[in-house]
Amino acid sequence: MANLNLFAAAPEIFLSVATMLILVVGLFVDDARRNVTYVLSLAVLAAVAAICSVLLAQDAVVYAFDGLYVTDPMANVLKLFALLCTGLVLVYAQGYARDRGIWQGELFVLALFVLLGVMLMISANNLLVVYLGLELQALALYALVALRRDDARATEAAMKYFVLGALASGFLLYGMSMLYGAAGTLDINELARNIAAGRVASRAALVLGTVFIVAGLAFKLGAVPFHMWLPDVYQGAPTPITLLIGTAPKLAAFAIAFRMLVEGLLPLAVDWQPMLALLAIASMAVGNITAIAQTNLKRMLAYSTIGQMGFMLLAMFSGVVGGNTMVTANAWSAAMFYVITYAITTLGTFGVIMLLARQGFEAEEIADLKGLNRRSPWYAFVMLLLMFSLAGIPPTVGFYAKLVVLQALLGSGMGGLGGSIAIWLAVVAVLLSLVAAYYYLRVVKVMYFDEPADAAPIVAATDMRVALSINGVSVLVLGIVPQYLLALCAQAMVRALGG
Repeated sequence: MANLNLFAAAPEIFLSVATMLILVVGLFVDDARRNVTYVLSLAVLAAVAAICSVLLAQDAVVYAFDGLYVTDPMANVLKLFALLCTGLVLVYAQGYARDRGIWQGELFVLALFVLLGVMLMISANNLLVVYLGLELQALALYALVALRRDDARATEAAMKYFVLGALASGFLLYGMSMLYGAAGTLDINELARNIAAGRVASRAALVLGTVFIVAGLAFKLGAVPFHMWLPDVYQGAPTPITLLIGTAPKLAAFAIAFRMLVEGLLPLAVDWQPMLALLAIASMAVGNITAIAQTNLKRMLAYSTIGQMGFMLLAMFSGVVGGNTMVTANAWSAAMFYVITYAITTLGTFGVIMLLARQGFEAEEIADLKGLNRRSPWYAFVMLLLMFSLAGIPPTVGFYAKLVVLQALLGSGMGGLGGSIAIWLAVVAVLLSLVAAYYYLRVVKVMYFDEPADAAPIVAATDMRVALSINGVSVLVLGIVPQYLLALCAQAMVRALGG
């Protein structure tokens, strides 16, 4: 019992118990009083955030369940932002979900189970715990995508997501089995020690296992060539579920990439670093170039996500040079800053789509934003800020996020061929960002210079309007004063690396 250390896992324990209570309460609440479940869900998220804040304030690395689980500043920062993402998804979903008959108990319970899976992955210190969290998140997401049972597109998207998701889970599980067979342990820290000390049955098995691990992680991030599911699922799923898929799970994918590649497979960096470079360049090229041809806004944002994840992979690639911990902390904190700011921007973007949607109208075509500035100058300005941030235009936070990634890439200290590759990667990344600016600015042009195609009033709950306004302004504020969030990411990464 002394090794359980339950307080380290208090956020997950509280969330799991509260989610099951909400499940039971939901049985006795009819759809007319569904706001009871909604308020309870937000209260649970606030309580979990308070627990995570207490753990973050302690600034300690604590292991629980005999080393299966770890809580550290990096985990708590990512959990806080995952909680924020889930809360805003529920706030933004109100009008959309009510109009389409999915404002039901299942939406809240499954969303909270997705969050629980995300938090398990973020704090996993054992390969089996990683897989447990992954499957909990994935199974809940499969059900959420298919929540509109009368919608053929949603059902098709759920089937594609399920089949390809099972394939990706198989990649990860097979990779983990190879690592276990070669190193004889499932503990991530012990795995690193065994590899460094040469206590392995076969280096070839380790490398093969690493290949499958990277492939599974690439699927969860939506990186090329494991991106096939992303556009169809983004377009076919109900918009709140698309938003959920595009935010909190990306934070979890970043966390398990760090846990497994840096904490567990650091001695094999020479093998997985080139893979990350190839994934990065392919994702930026395919994502940004294909997005130009899209007329559906959700599908365009799906290809945009592929390109954005490619940019983040550049920082991961540059994070291991000659065993220098500070270089690793600098690069991975840049990647952490990037994925957090990407999630914040994505929240606002899909929030605007749901704001404009109404019963029988999805507002998911780029043409549906025509003349938005005449209908609502404020929300057109919010969307402009969000598009500028995704494009990396100053003074929004997206510009600073791209800047710190390029600084990490060029300042990594790679010598010889590695240094030349880093420079070329940076040049290609900047050129492809210019390509991406075209389709983001096209949305701005449609909002400000085209005649309105729809004169219907924009109606939404007060809490959604307030949250969306704050969300949009935060993209600008974080771009002007990014140092606080960046320092938080840097400090969390240094502590996670044992600094």
